[in-house]
Amino acid sequence: MIDLSVQKIRIAFEKGNDILKGVSFDIAAGEHVGILGRNGAGKTTLFRIISGELTPDEGVVVTPPGKRVGVLSQLPVYPEGFTGEDVLKAAQRRIQRMGEEMERLEARMSAGDGSADTLAAYDRLSAEFLRLGGWELQRFRDTVANGLGIPQKQREQPYAELSGGERTRLNLARLILEDTDILLLDEPTNHLDMSASEWLEDYLGRFKGTVLAISHDRYFLDKTVSRVIEIVDGMPEFYSGNYSFYLTEKRRRYEEQLKQYEKQEAKIAQLQKAADDLHLWAFMGADKLHKRAFSMEKRIERLRTTDRPKTEAKMRSRFGEAEFRGDEVLLAKGLTKSFGDKRILGETDLLIEPGEAVALIGDNGTGKSTLLKMILGLEPQDAGFVRLGPAVKAAYLPQTVSFQDENLSVLETMMYEGKCTQQEARDRLAAFLFRGDGVFTCVADLSGGERSRLKLCMLMKSDINLLILDEPTNHLDAASREWMEEALSDYTEALLFVSHDRYFISRFATRVWVMGGGELKDYRMGYEEYRAYVERQKQLAQTAAVKPQRPAKPERKPANTKERAAARLEREIAKAEARLAENEAAQEAAATDYQRLLELTEEHGALERQLEELYAAWEESMA
Repeated sequence: MIDLSVQKIRIAFEKGNDILKGVSFDIAAGEHVGILGRNGAGKTTLFRIISGELTPDEGVVVTPPGKRVGVLSQLPVYPEGFTGEDVLKAAQRRIQRMGEEMERLEARMSAGDGSADTLAAYDRLSAEFLRLGGWELQRFRDTVANGLGIPQKQREQPYAELSGGERTRLNLARLILEDTDILLLDEPTNHLDMSASEWLEDYLGRFKGTVLAISHDRYFLDKTVSRVIEIVDGMPEFYSGNYSFYLTEKRRRYEEQLKQYEKQEAKIAQLQKAADDLHLWAFMGADKLHKRAFSMEKRIERLRTTDRPKTEAKMRSRFGEAEFRGDEVLLAKGLTKSFGDKRILGETDLLIEPGEAVALIGDNGTGKSTLLKMILGLEPQDAGFVRLGPAVKAAYLPQTVSFQDENLSVLETMMYEGKCTQQEARDRLAAFLFRGDGVFTCVADLSGGERSRLKLCMLMKSDINLLILDEPTNHLDAASREWMEEALSDYTEALLFVSHDRYFISRFATRVWVMGGGELKDYRMGYEEYRAYVERQKQLAQTAAVKPQRPAKPERKPANTKERAAARLEREIAKAEARLAENEAAQEAAATDYQRLLELTEEHGALERQLEELYAAWEESMA
């Protein structure tokens, strides 16, 4: 069954410049599809057309009767005084009305109305009410709000006082709470921290409805979509797989088209030479050869069926690096920070050595950006000290990029803040895709991604050996994120970065700092190893929670062979449990030693298997 049919959609915001040029596709019920394309390709415009917010110049969107479409990008206007909790409750209003109707029917039945129609109506309504979780509305609200990291304080605040990010989270929760058949999600993870993103991924993995998601979060796309539609030059291209499949298949298609194009051009060159020779011989007296040459040239035109494949223009630059001598890039001792009663960081020691790439992660509001500012001297600490190595030259890309004079053009900003000549500024800007009239754009008019790109252009001039980045990929599209990774791949000096982009973290982190609860935990391992370690710890905790209790040691002396065997097994169980406890304590002590942790984990698995065998033998001996 088709849930969504988009048929020949065309739209232009200025005459002769179509954003979408006849887009057509069908989405089957229950499909989860990623919508990709560079910034400005028309993805959000397509969502607005599907939701009915925008009318196309041509084409139609068809959904089955009764199917409900929910859109994240639309932030509704709520009545004055509405709180966050009111927004969440409003999402369940339809179910609440069903409950109210059930109460009216119950009142009628109590008054003696036992007609078949009334009973049938009540049965249908109560079945639907049960299916939609009508008896657990409060629990469902709490589950969704907690999963998306919406604290009780925000739920109690007036909606009008919330930030843009807080409103986006709240409206994502509203969308999930509504009984929606088709979800249109426009950058759903933009304002979510890692735990909330993972909760949303898990929810969508269980969601039986249809999902269309615009996202630059490659981890999110890999986990949640099974098909990709990319908007290229106003038309759709289709990929039957997740984001990783899309990347591989896109490259394969490019290489295949390039191969066909080169083969075509070689054949055309061969025929053109033959035609040129025929024309030459015709001029030398064989007039009839002109006809053959013209016929050959018509054949050449028919051969031109494959255009040279295009690739996105790429930025061409690399981070500079300063030669570094010394054992430490950054050292901090006894660092503490609080805001009022909220402790951001307890007494903490930090050390970054040359060549390390440290990912600083944690939920929103745990103080990650504050720690970066303390390291840079932009925010005072309450106690302790931070010291950079004597030869360290640091560069910093903040989460919110600003410039000294926002009224200057891109070119002027590069010249004055970057301290370079006009030609040097133009050359460097061109490497970052600021070309032509684009260099005269006022800085105040730049998008978030363009501002980050301009600031990076300035950073890359300096020879640096400590690069500090705060959410570097936040405002970048997929192509720009890949460029950022390419640029960093040649950077071998120290890197400290805050990010929620799990692809980015996974690629670069050699070490993970986790902030939360006023503490910083240091894991000397890559991101994937860290995730595997956390998952193992969860499994161990679950195993410990359900571990069968060791049987109490019998007080009397065993009287027969069977009881002696059971007693022997009990002693072995006690020894195995003691070894298991020692192993778990050793794991805790070795939390930052990855190699030792792997050894202890393998040993733990063997001990658990041994203990299970002993329990099984003991139960058999007691049968």
